[in-house]
Amino acid sequence: MTLQNATPATRCAIVGAGAIGAWLADALDRAGWNVSLVARGETLAALRADGLIVEQGGVSRRSHPGAGAPAELGVQDVVFLTVKAQALPGLAAQLAPLFDERTVAISGTNGIPWWFFHDFLGPLNNHTLQSVDPGGTIAQALPRDRVLGSVVHASVTVTAPGRVRVVGADRLLLGEPDGSSTARVQHVVAALAAGGIKAEASPRIRHEIWAKLWGNMNMNPLSALTRSGTGTMLADPDVRDLCLRMMEEMQHCGERLNLSSKVTALERIAVTGRLGNFRTSMLADLEAGRDLEYAPQLGAVVEIAERLDVPTPNCRAVLGLIRLLSAARTT
Repeated sequence: MTLQNATPATRCAIVGAGAIGAWLADALDRAGWNVSLVARGETLAALRADGLIVEQGGVSRRSHPGAGAPAELGVQDVVFLTVKAQALPGLAAQLAPLFDERTVAISGTNGIPWWFFHDFLGPLNNHTLQSVDPGGTIAQALPRDRVLGSVVHASVTVTAPGRVRVVGADRLLLGEPDGSSTARVQHVVAALAAGGIKAEASPRIRHEIWAKLWGNMNMNPLSALTRSGTGTMLADPDVRDLCLRMMEEMQHCGERLNLSSKVTALERIAVTGRLGNFRTSMLADLEAGRDLEYAPQLGAVVEIAERLDVPTPNCRAVLGLIRLLSAARTT
């Protein structure tokens, strides 16, 4: 089946049955797609016994997607990748049963995705970030012509295995890496919209990914290091200044890559401040004992800066601290 001729029975597997993956699965089930979740352990048991439950606005909806290992689920038309980015290099080769030559992969992880500099007209053209895809294992498993990019602006939490709550949902952006308008992008956008997600096609998906990371690469690690919400951090003048200095360092990289923002770091910080004292995903991972997703976020920024000869003393210092915090949790 090609996406151009796809029917409502489009087969879609979501790799990562956590908060965002469950939210997407619920929406695509509403749209009539044949949805499955790659899951294991308690989550797999819960999905098979009770189905998937998604709560939003005080209303709960139960669906019964397929669930299991890639070999059980078989070839799909679309595969959403919503696992933690640091887990993807070790997982990519295991996803082979989900793919044939027509399957489309949609990256939905935080930070810089593995394909970001593929066919990128700039100083890092076709550069593989070791902080994101060490050894190029993801790129080998997922050829570049199969990939779409996405940016999720939503807050979703797992309340129990197989059960999530949508705290707030703004929009989901989807696009071809080269910015072209294609039938496969429109097909997925239409399905997500039919399922209740405000989805939009973006001709500048790399810029959107960069812009989201610009607001996250400081707040996430600093919130884990301080065990504080964003409002608490920004209320401290010294921490606020550190946030700004880190953003300015990344902004210098963006200027070299033609990915610079029209807003200043100070204006972007003000936007974060208006969102209240929210707890970041990295802080939630720290408190839950999960691995910290610092390498594809702040680690990628520092690696990019090194390749561009852009000084990043503040980003490097925070990266070292969050690396030590992460290591201390496993010793």
